[in-house]
Amino acid sequence: MKMRIFAATAGLALLAAAGAHAQDGGNFAVGANVGTPGLGLEAQFRLNDSLVVRGGGDWLDFDHDETYGDVAYNGKIKSKTGGVFLDWHPMQGGFFVSGGSYFGKRKLNLSGTPTRDTQIGGVTFTPAQIGTITGDVELSDAQPFVGLGWDNTFTRDGAWGFRAMAGVSFSDSPKVDLTASGGTLSNDPTFQQRLREEEAEVRDDAKDFKYFPVAQVGVTYRF
Repeated sequence: MKMRIFAATAGLALLAAAGAHAQDGGNFAVGANVGTPGLGLEAQFRLNDSLVVRGGGDWLDFDHDETYGDVAYNGKIKSKTGGVFLDWHPMQGGFFVSGGSYFGKRKLNLSGTPTRDTQIGGVTFTPAQIGTITGDVELSDAQPFVGLGWDNTFTRDGAWGFRAMAGVSFSDSPKVDLTASGGTLSNDPTFQQRLREEEAEVRDDAKDFKYFPVAQVGVTYRF
């Protein structure tokens, strides 16, 4: 789904650019960037001196350990997103205000094996009773974005440009799913009920995760 969104966005930009190029040229650009959303590729099309539409995709995979409730988890952030954005250059220069949305998966994979007595859903269990807890903290599939930046792709002479941007994307409250395995009570109905209560605690602890900071720098090439 995410790759289809990116491909469709890039394809539409290419078609639009082909028609515009025959008239005045220089309205299409491609770029590569790096930042908190990961490594990214994008396409840009200048609608006029003030408005630029962008579409792209980003990929991210790195370790991020967290402690939620009474459990220390080994974590890994996995993010594969596409996005469509409109950049407004109010002074027709490099400075821009951006709005749009990311689409795709951003989630934190969790795995924790307690080594001491640990509270799960407000009740204390031993490591042997708990075993290993695994799960996901997952953001919503659509994440609106607002930001500010600088991009001289269409304001300077020459093919190469530079862009930098900072902002934030917004998600609904994270979805949390936890599973226990390898413990003497892993499949016990009472323990499972406590694990559902633990999910609610993790969801509350992870509420700040729904505000995803976006900071990117990159280069562009204009056609």
